[in-house]
Order: sequence, then structure tokens, then C-alpha cells
Amino acid sequence: MSVTDDAIEAIKQMIVDGELRPGDRLPREPDLAERLGLSRSSLREAVRALSLIHVLDVRRGDGTYVTSLEPSLLMDAMSFVVDFHRDDTVLQLLEARRVIEPAATEMAAVKMPMADIEGLGELLDSLGEAPSVEELVENDIEFHRRIALGSGNAVLASLVETLSGRTQRARTWRGLTQEGVVERTLGEHRAILAALGRRQAGIAAALATVHVAGVEQWLRDTLVDKR
Repeated sequence: MSVTDDAIEAIKQMIVDGELRPGDRLPREPDLAERLGLSRSSLREAVRALSLIHVLDVRRGDGTYVTSLEPSLLMDAMSFVVDFHRDDTVLQLLEARRVIEPAATEMAAVKMPMADIEGLGELLDSLGEAPSVEELVENDIEFHRRIALGSGNAVLASLVETLSGRTQRARTWRGLTQEGVVERTLGEHRAILAALGRRQAGIAAALATVHVAGVEQWLRDTLVDKR
């Protein structure tokens, strides 16, 4: 482990132990370096690294603070990496969605307020009878985002939102090239909505699995054809 890694680990431990809490300002650089037994240059590199993943917020002329540490903020670093992924890696993202999203949907069937479930119906109705593929995909992302939030688990919701948003290009591509996708997607959304409304957690999870697996299988077939 490098000296910089030691510094990162030391700061992380201070946060984990509750010595530094969200919003707290870090001690002055020379004081913290002396306390941790590190060089100031190593500490500076550690702070820079932790600021890149939004654990720390360096405010010029003010100091360095622990961020809110909200899951959505910390997931930004994952989003940055995902933006560089190619189609075969998007497939892995869809695989991850197929594992994670049904769990969020199952939890939402139990915890999501009925008013929010009814709001999902209004969201689907807002598309009208003949939405474009782009409108459908945007609606789809919002549909799944709300369900993930309905799980009551902020970390799970952030994961779903990150994975869902970063597969938008693949879903748009599918909508433009595969016949009947708009109707099929809306039908699957309506089925998930109905299961949520009836509080059928297992059925809602199974429907979510089938829904995500459809995009995944299409991409698998497409990649095979391209090779």
C-alpha cells in the first residue's frame, strides 16, 4: 500500500469512526499531517483523490469539508466511469440491473405509498397513444427511478438510477431498430404497475426481471450479429 493510500485510509477511518461527520471541516493540513504521521504531500494527494469521488469538498480559501456523503453524490464517480463503457460493458450493466432492479421493485411493492403508485399511472398516461422512442425512454427512466425511490433504500435507489441512466443509449437503439418495442415496453410497465398496486411483491419482482432481461437479451443478440 502506498503512502497516499495510507492517508486515504486514515481519513476514511476518521469518517467511519464518526470523528469527522458530513459537513465537518478537516483540521488544518499541517496539523492533520502531523497527527496522522504523514507528509503534507501525501495528505494533499489523499485529499485530492477523495475530492474526486465526492467524499471531500475542497473550497479554495476556506478549507476542506466532508461532503453530505449522500449515496447519489457518491455514485457520480461510478457514473463518470460508466460513460466510457462500450457495448459489451453496457451488457454487464444490464446484467447488474437485472439483479438489482427486481429487488428494488419488490421492496417498493411493500413500502411505496399508494399515492406514489398512482402517480406512476399518471406518468405512463402522459405519454399519450403514440410516443416517440426518445419520449418512451425518458419516461422509462423516470418510471424506474420512482419505483427505486419507493423501495425506501437510498443506496439501492442511487444504484438503480445510475445503471438505468447509463443504459439509455442501448434502450434508444433498441427502440429504433426492433419492431413493437414501444407497445411491449408500455405493456410491461402497466403489468409492473398493477402488481405494485396489488402489493404483490414477488410478482412485481418477477415482472421487473423479465422487463430488464428483454433489453439484455436484445443486446446479446445484437452483439453476436455484429461479430
